[in-house]
Amino acid sequence: MLRSISRSGWNYRTAAHLASRAGFGAAPEEIERLAALGPEAAVAEFVDYEKKTDDTPSPDWAKPDPDRMEKLRALRQLRRKRLAAASGDATAPLPDNAERMLKEERRLQAQRILDLREWWLNRMANGPRPLQEKLVLFWHGHFATSARKVRDAYYMWRQNETFREHASGNWLQLLTAASKDPAMLVWLDQAQSRRLHPNENFARELLELFTLGEGHYTEKDVTEGARALTGWSLNQIRQQFERRSPMHDPGEKTFLGKTGLLTGRDVLDQIVAQPQTDVFISGKLWGFFASSAPNPAVVAALAKVFRDSGQNFKPVLRALFLGVEFYNPAVMSSQIKSPVQWLAGSVRLLDRGLPGPVVASRMTQAQGQELFAPPNVKGWDGGDSWITTSTLLARYNAANTLVSGLPAPFGPGGGPGRPLPEGPLRPPVPLGPVDVARVVPPEARRDATRLIGALEKRFLLAPLREKQRQTLKEFVAARPGLSDNDIRHTIRLVMSTPEYQLA
Repeated sequence: MLRSISRSGWNYRTAAHLASRAGFGAAPEEIERLAALGPEAAVAEFVDYEKKTDDTPSPDWAKPDPDRMEKLRALRQLRRKRLAAASGDATAPLPDNAERMLKEERRLQAQRILDLREWWLNRMANGPRPLQEKLVLFWHGHFATSARKVRDAYYMWRQNETFREHASGNWLQLLTAASKDPAMLVWLDQAQSRRLHPNENFARELLELFTLGEGHYTEKDVTEGARALTGWSLNQIRQQFERRSPMHDPGEKTFLGKTGLLTGRDVLDQIVAQPQTDVFISGKLWGFFASSAPNPAVVAALAKVFRDSGQNFKPVLRALFLGVEFYNPAVMSSQIKSPVQWLAGSVRLLDRGLPGPVVASRMTQAQGQELFAPPNVKGWDGGDSWITTSTLLARYNAANTLVSGLPAPFGPGGGPGRPLPEGPLRPPVPLGPVDVARVVPPEARRDATRLIGALEKRFLLAPLREKQRQTLKEFVAARPGLSDNDIRHTIRLVMSTPEYQLA
């Protein structure tokens, strides 16, 4: 049985915790408003996000382009023929401009992916529905799909919108949409699966990573599931899911204890019928929003809410954010911010715009996370993996860039890991220093104690250690008059503390 936090237990700190976990943080005045609302109304502000209008326009290129896909298919076929000709198997030459056109396509896609990251980061940092965007980030890591293999910005945008549409909706509807999503069909090779050669990649990850977890299915379930899913394919010209009956294996199959002439829909129906899927996905939500330390009793209670609600996510999220366990001292201020959460939250707290798409990509990549390019099908490990010597230095450098507006020293490749995609990247727009007046109240500029207190309240969920606070006070006291640059430097120091890395 889940117990809800009482009105008497609700305060500024619990409201700040909710804003940090259900969103990307909030300024003190917003947290004070949430604290005054009480727990039920404050949670509803996040969970019932559809009541707030979000009129963010889609990128102008985010639509199917059959003409372009026809040309690309013809060019790629010609290139394959030329490669075959080099080995004596064909004679068709490749037009002189074909390689140039394919290279231009790669550059176009590189720029669009950068623009797409900026588009989504802006929604996280400035949008009216923080929980919806936080859920999209969760589903992006759960159904991890990378543009490095998909190689089509439209597909990545469409998947992102699919997650947004179903973010807090029904499990079967989301699972069906994610399974038929063009990016997923390419990423896990489902589009190539056919009756004579079923591809097991998608069926395996569907069971292991997306719905049940290891130990709750057999190898036969994988092979039989793959057979049932044959025919779920992709029309590459129209850029949409297509069921191709000639590719489907119509024979009898047995999957998770059910036998019959099973189809892909039967596979998904049978998966969501398993009690384990309720526990699995509820545990994933608890791990993402609350704590990586498992709490079996809480997860079991959330799983019951999930099943009783018809496997809809909104009741689970409401129960999670209202539960006293969510506000346990061991849960609060214990989660290491992901790089994307760090950047979106920093922009919110600094009350400033995002850096340009190249700089933003380099910032998060240097910290270990690149939107639309998770490291593998498991997504990002998260937790302690976010903090290493190099990624911590990248956070300090990013804090300096956001506060001072000075260029980011991340190098041409964006820091550790893979380089940014090649392309005709637009030049970065100068960032400019943060406006101190938007961050620090006028009265806080009068003495060190008030300034440090105001910065603690705005930027930190856990109080500084006394030694840290004293060091900052000495730094401020040594600068009589406190110029804007002095205050910016103090903000940067606060953003470089261990406490700022925690949500």
